[in-house]
Amino acid sequence: MTDIERALRDAAGSLVADAPPEGLAALPERARREGLLDVGYGHLDSPLGRLTVAATPRGLLRVAYPSNDPDHVLEELAAKVSPRLLEAPAFIDEVRRELDEYFEGRRERFELPLDWTLTRGFVRRVLRATARIDYGQVRSYRDVARSAGNERAVRATGNALGRNPMPVVVPCHRVVRSGGGLGGYTGGLQRKEFLLGLEGVIQDV
Repeated sequence: MTDIERALRDAAGSLVADAPPEGLAALPERARREGLLDVGYGHLDSPLGRLTVAATPRGLLRVAYPSNDPDHVLEELAAKVSPRLLEAPAFIDEVRRELDEYFEGRRERFELPLDWTLTRGFVRRVLRATARIDYGQVRSYRDVARSAGNERAVRATGNALGRNPMPVVVPCHRVVRSGGGLGGYTGGLQRKEFLLGLEGVIQDV
């Protein structure tokens, strides 16, 4: 049992204290019904590698690339959001479906509710502006800075995009340099190129 599972057991008290090992599979759904599960997570295989995905009852919370150590991602969520966190595939079923459709070229707009808990202030404004960039379109860092309320904050905008907790769904890959370069990307330039190619705009960058 992981430290996170122990934390959930402690929070849930008698609900799971006597649960046999084989009963752990039903724990996430029971904990959710009882209001004792704040963050559910799972892992998705994708063309970009194995993603760690987490959600709350409010919506998608985190999408992490394989370069982010999954244990570290979960520890961060436990510290910043809630220790009542458990692997719960049902929590991310809708995320899985929409991401699969996107990677298969059958979805151009995500309809998932988003939980912005991991962002605040200017970072949140930048990411909200980024979330409004349509499929197949790109914007410059300055464009996004302007939309976030401070056209001169280009460097801060780049830093904010580098802290995007929900890449792909909040499409920071659609933000490029004014001069035509790709710019940076939290998942690495190869992933940015892949996503822009998937959307049919790489030739325009």
